[in-house]
Amino acid sequence: MAETGLLNRIEAEAHRLGFDLVGLAPATPPTTIGHYRAWLEGGYHGEMAYLARPEAVARRGDLTLLLPGVRSVVVVAASYAPYPPSAGPGDDPGRGLLARYAWGDDYHSLLLSRLCQLGTLIEAESHGAVAFRACVDTAPLLERELAVRAGLGFIGKNTNLIHPRLGSWLFLGELLLTVDIETEQAPSAEGRSTSPCGRCTRCLDACPTGALIAPYLLDARRCISYLTIELKGPIPGELRPLLGNRIFGCDLCQEVCPWNRRSGRAVAGAASQPRPDDMAPHLLELIALDDEGFRQRFGNSPVKRAKRRGLLRNVAVALGNWGDPAAVPALVQALHDVEPLVRGHAAWALGRIATPAARRALQEALPGEADGWVRQEIQQAL
Repeated sequence: MAETGLLNRIEAEAHRLGFDLVGLAPATPPTTIGHYRAWLEGGYHGEMAYLARPEAVARRGDLTLLLPGVRSVVVVAASYAPYPPSAGPGDDPGRGLLARYAWGDDYHSLLLSRLCQLGTLIEAESHGAVAFRACVDTAPLLERELAVRAGLGFIGKNTNLIHPRLGSWLFLGELLLTVDIETEQAPSAEGRSTSPCGRCTRCLDACPTGALIAPYLLDARRCISYLTIELKGPIPGELRPLLGNRIFGCDLCQEVCPWNRRSGRAVAGAASQPRPDDMAPHLLELIALDDEGFRQRFGNSPVKRAKRRGLLRNVAVALGNWGDPAAVPALVQALHDVEPLVRGHAAWALGRIATPAARRALQEALPGEADGWVRQEIQQAL
């Protein structure tokens, strides 16, 4: 490495690649693995079975199962804070709200590419003596604990990592290295290992579905992000009205956080600059998307994770919550979609709007509906 030392070289290169924060953590066993296991045992992960697979849990408790011989972890963060600060989808209920991280291209490939560039540089300058593995949030590791240990922030009551200057609008990434990196530096003074949330409960109070059942404890089964992205089946009926017009993720617990209000700006080189047309798409346009239209519009977006049927399910719920009769023709069309998941939620939405045309469409669809669950939704809507 250069005479400035390995850590200084890594920090400089990470910033050059566009990361806003960089820190170092030892690859020692995580201290929060017990809390993670208890969270799983409580069933709070819902249908995200991949989180509870024995091999995945084991890897989260032992980084050597991800990279044999790992000794150090470089933790980086890239801000996706709103830019400009006033940009937002507004209050139009005829538009769907997307979580801010989904306003641009999928961040996974962007972060992974940058991390691999950083790892390749370290590998080359060590003449192959150092191996690395780049990870983003799809890898089985407890990245928020690693970020705290690296001095990148603290865990807030909303369970997000919060940096006192940049807030919680952060993408995280990790670079596992098979080398000890010695440093006399203490963790950044801007990062804290203990939470200064104090008596503030704004995030808990703001959650429409009560997913934050206690400080630092999230029941994913009630979280709008889980319901609109990870849940593959029907959204529970009692929760549908609480989603409003949120069709992919939710930012409320971050929007009300005082630490984000203090940050109040996007940093230069933010990881994912928003595209205005993608901040708040028209619901009536989305409900009409066919497979090809969905691929064209969201093929390089985080939204693709929900798949067409999941997104249109969410859009149907949002249209029902909007309650405007103008949505009836599009919902009638969705009532005959090839996907039962879409048909059932379109029926619910038509029942919410309950105009004569909506009820007539439900009555006409019922005799020919072969799916038992959809038939039940139609009957309940009537």
